[in-house]
Amino acid sequence: MRRKIAYPLLAFGVTAGTTLAVASPALAHGYVSSPPSRQALCASGAVSDCGQIQFEPQSVEGPKGLKSCDGGISQFSVLSDESRNWPAKAVGSSVTFSWVLTARHKTSTWEYFVGGTKVATFDDGGAQPAAVVNHTVDLSKFPGRQKVLAVWNIADTANAFYNCVDLNIGGSSSSTPTTAPATSAPTTAPTAATPPTKAPTTAPTTAPATTAPTSTATTAPPAAGGTEWAPGVSYKTGDVVTYNGARYQTRQAHTSIVSWEPSIYTLALWLPL
Repeated sequence: MRRKIAYPLLAFGVTAGTTLAVASPALAHGYVSSPPSRQALCASGAVSDCGQIQFEPQSVEGPKGLKSCDGGISQFSVLSDESRNWPAKAVGSSVTFSWVLTARHKTSTWEYFVGGTKVATFDDGGAQPAAVVNHTVDLSKFPGRQKVLAVWNIADTANAFYNCVDLNIGGSSSSTPTTAPATSAPTTAPTAATPPTKAPTTAPTTAPATTAPTSTATTAPPAAGGTEWAPGVSYKTGDVVTYNGARYQTRQAHTSIVSWEPSIYTLALWLPL
């Protein structure tokens, strides 16, 4: 049965101090969080102007057998808009897809497609999945930029959940190496003309040495102590936060959004400590 949760109106940009019974995110049941699906990119703010899907990335539910990113839902049609130039995550030839489930429906199969080709099927045989589900898929036959359609087929309904994930398979970021040689070339010319070469060499070496220990010391305590949960933060698996006086540990890497607080998604994303 579908349940409802009372959320503060402030979370929806309305006057605070009252509550409104709205459809719980449990009505929307799961999405691929890593590598980030298109709805995950919208929810984290990495892609803007997505409309309603940014508030409910796990809601793309439609009839089984579709091959669309939006599940045939008109208000989520932005997910099928190829003109938006969706960011593609650079991955290797073997990719692990992580689903975050807010309602753990009995599952028949999980399917993965590239173009019209089915590349992997995982059969759950009607079992109830865990709150976080991982599948490792071999994509070595599809190098370069690809759009992967990930489908979660529910066992006891006629519906499925749809996610499109944009990947650069076997790709890597080449922008960083290209910039480095450009800066080192000019530095050689002045050194040859100027006799005191020792002065510039010592200065850069000392600066990084003092900076490194300082940054390490400041980063460690917040993770151990548990910083206050906040939206728009990229949490790694194992990070500890506090929320409403309670402590939680991240079960699944994700970028937080309003209405995904630890007290709501304890089993899917957070483990109470």
